[in-house]
Amino acid sequence: MLEGKFVVLGVTGSIAAYKSAELVRLLKKQGALVQVIMTESACEFIKPLTFQVLSQNQVITDMFREPSKWEVEHVALADRADLVLIAPATANIIAKIAAGIADDMLTTTILATRAKVVVVPAMNVHMYEHPITQRNIQRLKESGIEVMKPAEGFLACGYTGKGRFPEPADIVKFVDSIVGRAQDLKGKTVLITAGPTREPVDPVRFISNHSSGKMGYALARQAVLRGARVVLISGPTSIDPPAGLYKFIPVETALEMEKAVLENFTQAHVVIKAAAVADFRPKNYNPGKIKKQGGGMVIELVKNPDILQELGEKKQHQVLVGFAAETDEPEKNAKEKLERKNLDFIVLNDVTQEGAGFGSDTNIVKIIYRDGRTEILPKMLKRDVADAILDRVLPYLN
Repeated sequence: MLEGKFVVLGVTGSIAAYKSAELVRLLKKQGALVQVIMTESACEFIKPLTFQVLSQNQVITDMFREPSKWEVEHVALADRADLVLIAPATANIIAKIAAGIADDMLTTTILATRAKVVVVPAMNVHMYEHPITQRNIQRLKESGIEVMKPAEGFLACGYTGKGRFPEPADIVKFVDSIVGRAQDLKGKTVLITAGPTREPVDPVRFISNHSSGKMGYALARQAVLRGARVVLISGPTSIDPPAGLYKFIPVETALEMEKAVLENFTQAHVVIKAAAVADFRPKNYNPGKIKKQGGGMVIELVKNPDILQELGEKKQHQVLVGFAAETDEPEKNAKEKLERKNLDFIVLNDVTQEGAGFGSDTNIVKIIYRDGRTEILPKMLKRDVADAILDRVLPYLN
C-alpha cells in the first residue's frame, strides 16, 4: 500500500530517534518516497547524514535554509505528502501540535498539510500517563490525527511501563493500514447525528442527557476516512468536528435537529442516528429566569417528534441505522424499536455495563438485524466500533 507514496517523516528529540533510521529503511523497502524532517533536539541524538543516506534525500533541519528551488518549502511538502509520520513523538511535540503551535519546519508542515498525520509517542511512562499529555493526545485524535499506542517495557530512563517506542516493523504495519484504508464509501453520502439535545426551560436552564457525542463523532470521522461525503448534525458537545466533513450542522433542540435531518435526508445513502434526542421538552418557555419558589415547581412537558420513526416512514433507498441505549430488558426494547422505526439494523448498548455508554472512550454493543440475527461485539474503542458498524452497512449498499 505504500508503493509510490510520499511520506514525510518527522523525527523529534527522543533517545528513540536512532530507531527511526530502521523505520526509514523499512519504508523505503515498501516502495515509499521518504523525506525526513528533524527537529533541533533530534539532531542531538542522531546525525542528519544517517537519514540522508537511508532516505536518499536531503534532510531538512532548518526552516530558514535557502531552498534549492523557489517554493515555500513547508507548504510544498505539505501539499505533496501522502502521509506525515512523527516517530518518535515527544511529549513536547504532541503538546505543540495539540495547541496549534507552528514554530519550526515540522510543526508548520503538520498544520499546512491535508494528508493523513500519524503520531507515534515515545517518552517516560510518567510523562506519557500525565493528564496533560493524555489530554493532548485526545485532542490530536479529535482533530483526525492517528495516534499509535506506545509499546510497554523497559525504558531508557530506567523505568518500566508504557512509553516505549514500538518496533519499526510494527509502525510500518500500522501506517500501511492507515494509508491503505479502503475507500469503500467513496461516492456515498452518509448522514450522522450525534450528541445530546437541549430543551430550554428558561434562559439559563435546560433539559438534556449525558450523551458526550463521542460515538457519533467517531462514526463521522471513520466515514470520512473511508471516502464518504459526511453530513454531521450535532447537538452541543465539547468535541471538535472531524476534519474533512462535507457539512457540519450544529443544533440545540430536538426540533432544530429534526429540521436539519429532514433537509439533508433525501440525498443521503446512509443515515446513522447516534444522537440522544430528548424525548420531551417544556410546553412553555419562560423568557425570564424562573426564581426559586416555596413548595417547588412543576414543569409541564410535551413529546418531541420521533425523528428516527419519521425517517423510517420516509425512507426509500437509504440504509437506516439506529441506536438504543437501554438499561432494562435491553434486547426486547431494541428489537421493538427496530421494527417500529423500520430500521435496517440497530446498535444496542446496555449503558449499565462498565466501559459502555455515555462519556466513555470505549463501547460494548450488540447489533440486531431485521431477520432476527444478533451479533455481539467485544469491548472496543468507539473508533473501532464505528468501523465495525460501517463494515455492516456496506452489504446494504452493495
